[in-house]
Amino acid sequence: MTEIPPKAPAIAWLYGLAGLSPFAAASVGMFIAEGELQYISQTAMLVYSGLILSFLGGARWGLEIRREPLRGLVISLSMLPTLAAFALLFLPIAPRFQYLGLAAAFLLQWVWDVVSKDSPVWYPALRTVLTLGVTAALVAAAILAQ
Repeated sequence: MTEIPPKAPAIAWLYGLAGLSPFAAASVGMFIAEGELQYISQTAMLVYSGLILSFLGGARWGLEIRREPLRGLVISLSMLPTLAAFALLFLPIAPRFQYLGLAAAFLLQWVWDVVSKDSPVWYPALRTVLTLGVTAALVAAAILAQ
């Protein structure tokens, strides 16, 4: 019989789900707004995505620096989400591809987070729900992008 992992702490769920609200708001803004407000919604989606992707890399860094000895490869790889976000925000590519690239980066980070043995046992379930929300918003943004 498989053991059911413990639930994530309520505070992690609270802030994690609250962190989805800017994704939802930007998606709605992209769908219903026009002109400058639509542009602001698109920009908000890109910038907030980059910030959160960087945050996830920082979380991975934070888990690693507790180890003795540090694993240089893990420290190096934990920088990739920030670098990917930076590149996707500033490469001269269509917004549609920026959103899809960010979605792919979130999915790759999710894979790392769910297979890692370094995370708390409840973390993969939390990250799965949050990644589904983020990815849905980014795919919607890619569809709505002009």
